[in-house]
Amino acid sequence: MTDVAVIGAGPAGLMAAEVLAQGGARVTIYDAMPSAGRKFLMAGRGGLNLTHSEPLADFLPRYREAMPRLRDAIEAFPPDALRDWSAGLGQLTFVGSSGRVFPKTFKASPLLRGWLRRLDAAGVQFAFRHRWTGWDAEGRLKFRAPDGTLAIAAGATVLALGGASWPRLGSDGGWADILAAKGIAISKLRPANSGFTVAWSDVFRDRFEGQPLKGVALTVGPHTVRGEAMITRSGIEGGAIYALSAELREAVLGIGQATLTIALRPDLDTAALTMRLSGTRGKQSLANFLRKAAQLSPVGIGLMQEAAIGSGRQLASFSPAELAHLANAIPVQLTGVAPIERAISTAGGIALDELDDHFMLRKLPGVFAAGEMLDWEAPTGGYLLQASFATGVAAGRGVLAWLAGSTWSLRA
Repeated sequence: MTDVAVIGAGPAGLMAAEVLAQGGARVTIYDAMPSAGRKFLMAGRGGLNLTHSEPLADFLPRYREAMPRLRDAIEAFPPDALRDWSAGLGQLTFVGSSGRVFPKTFKASPLLRGWLRRLDAAGVQFAFRHRWTGWDAEGRLKFRAPDGTLAIAAGATVLALGGASWPRLGSDGGWADILAAKGIAISKLRPANSGFTVAWSDVFRDRFEGQPLKGVALTVGPHTVRGEAMITRSGIEGGAIYALSAELREAVLGIGQATLTIALRPDLDTAALTMRLSGTRGKQSLANFLRKAAQLSPVGIGLMQEAAIGSGRQLASFSPAELAHLANAIPVQLTGVAPIERAISTAGGIALDELDDHFMLRKLPGVFAAGEMLDWEAPTGGYLLQASFATGVAAGRGVLAWLAGSTWSLRA
């Protein structure tokens, strides 16, 4: 029986450990935190979105440029397999109205407890408060532990240390320099599924902080997403923003700003809105007129006011046609990206070309990598966890095949 070290007790690491233990390896999971799955538990606070029910033909393109390298792993452990796995832990799932898949409990903690019991029964050992610091001259894994520095010899290693968002939960990206020193190409870690900063006026910020924009369409360049967003004190965030975060982030980081266009009534064209806004206002305030005639929300009207003032005009001076056009084309200047520490996930990481088809690092035989520390990103909606689970399975299977010296397929 071979000793295998899994470094990182998040979804990818725990899944790799489960596959390894089932395959007969003796597994120890090392983690710098005092307990397992801390970011996983955080993800479950708002209802654990495990995966998505859409067909794989629609699902896989969510991984953008990384799709060709992730395809086999996800097809080998697809959403249905993840749902079956969850059911095997006593956590049945259901498909929400948006197509997202959740445990019926809506919580991560019951699933994690069942998972840890299964791993314990399989003989998996845990070593918490063990921070990985690299390798020593003899190729042993080095850890900073409560009792001092340790050097551990392992027959194979799975790295599953996460990205760099929410570092207080364990993912701090500290591994990047360790691997870069070994010649591994690392794409800079950047915020993904993050908010963006906007220079709101004091009046708008104080009145609308925390207010949602519902049923809107957001556009940057050729990309449009319908959904919801949230006004924050420093900017804007939310599901529709996250879906565009890659395009918005690259624009902001490239030229210092990005223009986001917001359509408040994307279901109505300009002509239909103009007709609604051509009626007599009478003694109504402009805000009340817009609310009643076009069913615009107060926060949406506030955005129109911000845009009008930014153009040097008062909204009251706009003609019905101008109001209709603005309502579905409000320009919002994004001035920065929210800090990576607050992002839901991260882009960047180990370049996928550094991995062979078994998720082993080509330059470090016997060292495999999985999860968010790889260079891929995806929107929220179940895609993040699905790829973390699937790459964990792939890395675990890869280790077993490498130890056995056998030819292996992800679909084995």
